[in-house]
Amino acid sequence: MAKVGKKYAEAVKLVDSAQAYAPVDAVNLVKQAARAKFDETVEVAFRLGVDPKKADQQIRGAVVLPHGTGKTQRVLVFAKGEKAKEAEAAGADFVGDEDLINKINQGWFDFDVVVATPDMMASVGKLGRVLGPKGLMPNPKTGTVTFDVTKAVNEIKAGKIEYRVDRQGNIHAPIGKVSFETEKLVENFQTLVDTLQKAKPAAAKGTYMKNVTVSSTMGPGVKVAVTL
Repeated sequence: MAKVGKKYAEAVKLVDSAQAYAPVDAVNLVKQAARAKFDETVEVAFRLGVDPKKADQQIRGAVVLPHGTGKTQRVLVFAKGEKAKEAEAAGADFVGDEDLINKINQGWFDFDVVVATPDMMASVGKLGRVLGPKGLMPNPKTGTVTFDVTKAVNEIKAGKIEYRVDRQGNIHAPIGKVSFETEKLVENFQTLVDTLQKAKPAAAKGTYMKNVTVSSTMGPGVKVAVTL
């Protein structure tokens, strides 16, 4: 059995692994159990009753959390002409076209989110093999392929997160930092739950949200009772 650190062992004692807690109690436990010296990220893991192998049960999208994530996202925008100027005015960290494509091909990745105008996608598509595996490829479903670059940049800077179901039917997403007030973490959590509920595929049968767990970066998972 793997050795666990003393702090983690102490944190685990706070949590009853058999119990599903109300969101506010779960968040408070996560905050209590966070023992790292840095401001840990609070994350939620959803186990969904979907079959991701089926096209009609894919879940992917984005949501703006009311209180953000506590992390400032570095936004890269692929755009030309007026749209490039618009992106710069909106506060994008990097704006360009072929110059940035070449830079990325040479191994540069100092950014967190990529936005592209539709007319740039033929060129940006060539980066699929390097951006795709990192989850950085712009996609219309998440609002990152758009001519409204001002809205896209503003939403990302305000705390927009992307979510996507993996092959096992799980979704992982950040909802803030341990330093956030409990109420703000709970509101972010509820916003994400409501968004995923609306995204429930019509083809999904049985229990949709099978298991919901909230945790900090270094802390134990706490089961959450989700009432829908």
